[in-house]
Amino acid sequence: MDPVAALEEIAFLLERDRASAFKSKAFRKAADAIRQLAPDEVAARVVDGRLRRMPGIGDSSFTVIAEAAAGTVPERLASLRANAGLSPTGEVAGLRAELRGDLHSHTDWSDGTTSLEVMARAAEALRLEYLAVTDHSPSLRVANGLSAERLTEQQSLIDEVQARVPGIRLLRGIEVDILVGGELDQTPEMLGRLDVVVGSVHSKLRMEGAEMTARMLRAIADPQLNVLGHCTGRLVEGARGTRPQSTFDAEAVFAACAAHDVAVEINSRPERQDPPDELIALALDAGCLFSIDSDAHAPGHLSFLELGAARAEANGVPADRIITTWPVERLLEWTQG
Repeated sequence: MDPVAALEEIAFLLERDRASAFKSKAFRKAADAIRQLAPDEVAARVVDGRLRRMPGIGDSSFTVIAEAAAGTVPERLASLRANAGLSPTGEVAGLRAELRGDLHSHTDWSDGTTSLEVMARAAEALRLEYLAVTDHSPSLRVANGLSAERLTEQQSLIDEVQARVPGIRLLRGIEVDILVGGELDQTPEMLGRLDVVVGSVHSKLRMEGAEMTARMLRAIADPQLNVLGHCTGRLVEGARGTRPQSTFDAEAVFAACAAHDVAVEINSRPERQDPPDELIALALDAGCLFSIDSDAHAPGHLSFLELGAARAEANGVPADRIITTWPVERLLEWTQG
């Protein structure tokens, strides 16, 4: 087995399991350390001990490289695959197999853990056709949100990475904060230059229901908004603890989404599971479109799409009403319409 591929898959699966970021970074660092070495050279360095002395190679990564170089699936990787319930071939089925892309992901430009190129290569490895790069907007300082100037810089980087990773279509996007008054936290000119705009509430989540409803309705009416992200803001488990869902008039909000052609995100993160099932049903009855997104902050989080697809399938959401099942040409015609 290719040692670099083994190390990167281990990092991916650790991120999927939401293990410590230090662990996944250690395996990615080891992969980078040997990436330029020919297979015979890696095997030779395993045998003569030089591999152990290379910067970036620790005891765990050495063991993985040695087992992979010997032609076997490393024990650490086999265990992670089994715990994740993955098929030996990595094939996907059901609604997940119909998903073509992901419209909500983060990089180290805001609060993601890895570079844009690493995220792009992970999405390509998952055989996605497109990935929207949607780092945070400036008001979310705790997440290192991007000013208009930094967002402009990122557009140039997207072009560079696209040239190096041609197997995935990278879309220019943003997860823009919905401010207290319902305004979108970026200039209209900047938003107009993007392929996709996801809008989410991140602050004052416990504001009174009528005020939250008005806040969301104003954002939904903005012609630049394409997707309403994690609409209740709830947390149901995880390291950050739990948080109740925001209070708002869901029927009014989803009716507005349907009227303004704004998709309701089915956020796939295990700690969010947002919207809850009863609100998915309301949005479905209102005639809404949906977007199944990973909200990935690390490459392994892209696999959360399986969880979102399972929830959509269980709630009877038709595939054609899920915009992330659409070909990229149809998607972009819709976002720019």
